[in-house]
Amino acid sequence: MSEASIESDKEVGVALALGAIAVVGAIVLFGHPSQIGKAWGFGAAFVFAVCSVVAVQIFD
Repeated sequence: MSEASIESDKEVGVALALGAIAVVGAIVLFGHPSQIGKAWGFGAAFVFAVCSVVAVQIFD
């Protein structure tokens, strides 16, 4: 009987979840009528995109 560890796909799931939030932020960036809304959309898209990349690096 051999013991083997199963790798987790946690990095993929977390990256996809954060990437989906980043896409929502990008949609807000292009769709919001006011400048402050566009700024919040850009901020959300940027932060969650960076977090998505960091999550892949951490769980790797």
